Amino acid sequence: MGKKGKGLGLGKKLKKRRAKFRWSKIKFKKRALKLKEKSDPLGGVPQSRGIVLEKVQREAKQPNSAMRKCVVVQLIKNSKKITAFVPGNEAIKLVDEHDEVVVEAIGGKMGRAKGDIPGIRWEVKKVNDQSLDALLKGKIEKARK
Repeated sequence: MGKKGKGLGLGKKLKKRRAKFRWSKIKFKKRALKLKEKSDPLGGVPQSRGIVLEKVQREAKQPNSAMRKCVVVQLIKNSKKITAFVPGNEAIKLVDEHDEVVVEAIGGKMGRAKGDIPGIRWEVKKVNDQSLDALLKGKIEKARK
């Protein structure tokens, strides 16, 4: 392709060319084809509810050496199983099996894992409709379900 024209009636051609070349941009392609909604277990929404199936520990990546406390959660909306990180010191003691939790994206780059926990893209925000942060700080006590 040579130079772009400069004529008065060229608007349509320029618009058409721009629409064609937008498909070479990855962000545009993901948005236009709705790839996030198709691949994401949460279905493109920021938060989702699920039931805790089991508590697990994941090893941190080098150079750290720690056992990060996580839970396997089955989502209520589509029955998919995901592993979610439980943030906070001793926070895993507040989460029991069969509790209802709210999980949200952990905020890694491009929707991927963040920090030193490989493959974990979600974290627990609420336990039985009570904020995990407030439970940790002792502002509220865990509800009986």
